[in-house]
Amino acid sequence: MSQLGRSLPQLYRFCFLMTGEAGKALEGYQNTLREAALLASRRQLPDDRLWCFHEARHQCVAIAQNEVQPETASLAEEAIAPDAAGRVAQLESAQLAVWIAGAPEPQRSALAYFYLNEFSHREMQNLLDVKMDELARLISHGRAQFQAWLNTVTALIPTE
Repeated sequence: MSQLGRSLPQLYRFCFLMTGEAGKALEGYQNTLREAALLASRRQLPDDRLWCFHEARHQCVAIAQNEVQPETASLAEEAIAPDAAGRVAQLESAQLAVWIAGAPEPQRSALAYFYLNEFSHREMQNLLDVKMDELARLISHGRAQFQAWLNTVTALIPTE
């Protein structure tokens, strides 16, 4: 099976995190597969799993260009809580996707790659074409902002 074939489920999840909506995620996913099919018909499809995620990022960013863009405001940040993973598990997948999709680029892409838990830091750095310290900053600030939001949202979810 090709690298692309093995990456398809995660590729859709990535598109969902990038766009925050199933319809837009499907559009980005299908656009990526169309581009892959075109390249394959020309025998130019790279056998590199990162190619499809790079292309999906391009497709999802293009789809989002037509939407309301997030404001560049300073968001509250909080330290990552020890129980953060448990709190994230309480969320609907759409809640996580909507929050990530609302982040400004390239932080949105960094967080989507990070929360897929599919890539090494070196691979994320290559996908985003940023230096390692910039990648660390994007993820660190994004996670701290997400933690502040998560604390608010999960405080509203009743525990059993």
